[in-house]
Amino acid sequence: MDLLIIGIAGGTGSGKTTLTSRLKERFGNDVSVISHDNYYRSQDDIPFEERVKTNYDHPDSFETDLLISHLEQLRKGYSIECPIYSFSEHTRTKQTRKINPTKVIIVEGILIFQNPELLNMINIRIYVDTDPDVRILRRILRDVKERGRSLDSVVTQYLSTVKPMHEQFVEPSKRNADIIVLEGGYNLVALDMIIQRIQGHVEDKE
Repeated sequence: MDLLIIGIAGGTGSGKTTLTSRLKERFGNDVSVISHDNYYRSQDDIPFEERVKTNYDHPDSFETDLLISHLEQLRKGYSIECPIYSFSEHTRTKQTRKINPTKVIIVEGILIFQNPELLNMINIRIYVDTDPDVRILRRILRDVKERGRSLDSVVTQYLSTVKPMHEQFVEPSKRNADIIVLEGGYNLVALDMIIQRIQGHVEDKE
């Protein structure tokens, strides 16, 4: 199946999800979204107290090989069962989400441009670049409101792993991008350009 695979990468709180959501809203059933976050490794065999200590911003915390396999299956026209990750339990749930092959697949995550094999599968590589101060504030609001985290734990994690891993892995992966978008889905000029590119692919496959 001739899929257009779009990768949207960038640091935590950069606006990746906002950009992805706006594209999904615009194209509906022609677009499927896969979040790299759902491919965090299962930690059922590890006590909760130890799961909390995991470095979730290092490439090894993801089962990226499974994501690559799933994208290959979608390319062949097969549906996949995408894992669902619980950020409150720090492990995968027992449920999965069925994703069918569509004209456009958006893969979103902080480290999707870091893995060479995954990078080579992505047709359009978009990196969302946002001021670090804005990103940390967005992260705090998200983790406290949506993921039940304490302010202290979010700040501690940011300083101990998120910031150093961003500098070591995420920021350098920006050089692999085709397009660098400032402020993600709030950049209406860039959003319009991306929409036109997707529209051309969708109409060509009708």
